[in-house]
Amino acid sequence: MSRRKQKKFADNAMRHNIVQPGKPIYEQIKGKWNEHFENNNPIVLELACGRGEYSVGLAKVHPEKNFVGVDIKGDRIWVGSAIAIEEGLENVAFLRTHVLDLADFFAENEVSEIWVVHPDPRPRGRDEKRRLTHQRFMAIYKSLLKENGWLKFKTDSTELFDFTLEEVIPTLEIENFEFTKDLYNSSLLPEHHGIKTRYEGIFTEEGHDIKYMKFKFATNSKLVK
Repeated sequence: MSRRKQKKFADNAMRHNIVQPGKPIYEQIKGKWNEHFENNNPIVLELACGRGEYSVGLAKVHPEKNFVGVDIKGDRIWVGSAIAIEEGLENVAFLRTHVLDLADFFAENEVSEIWVVHPDPRPRGRDEKRRLTHQRFMAIYKSLLKENGWLKFKTDSTELFDFTLEEVIPTLEIENFEFTKDLYNSSLLPEHHGIKTRYEGIFTEEGHDIKYMKFKFATNSKLVK
């Protein structure tokens, strides 16, 4: 491990806005995120957050909400954590874990909104179940979201978006569904507040259209087998 990465991991171990293995809070946080933030504001997740551009960006725009960026890579969340501390953002935190383990850290109906922003598209067919919009992940998201909670998904990958739109969405009972295959020429663009991930900047410079969808799980809905 490089000295630079060692320094980041040492920083993470000391930072109050990072929840990770080795800290007592890691085993105790489930159902207590509002206690962690010391308020009763809505909890919003950014999954596979990388450097946490959306977690930090949305936290600036919405001080009335709490944001949690989730990623397994400690050197990535170090970046978002550092920016949040530098800018005095107390309404953003980072959780180091796999997305598949979310239910170990959030109670049912604890989350008001979930963002899935530019996840790994997992293009190989054998990796279909690892895509963060696959039905097995949708079941987790549904269990964590409050009634009327939003699921928002953004990607540059046409293949992943079409997979989600054509193979996953029809298996869900949802409402308030909207989507676009060209976000930058869509009426849905303003709700992104100009926030771009590092990779989105690269994608758009290369001429890729950004796709986006949002919806709510219908009340008392079940996944269709």
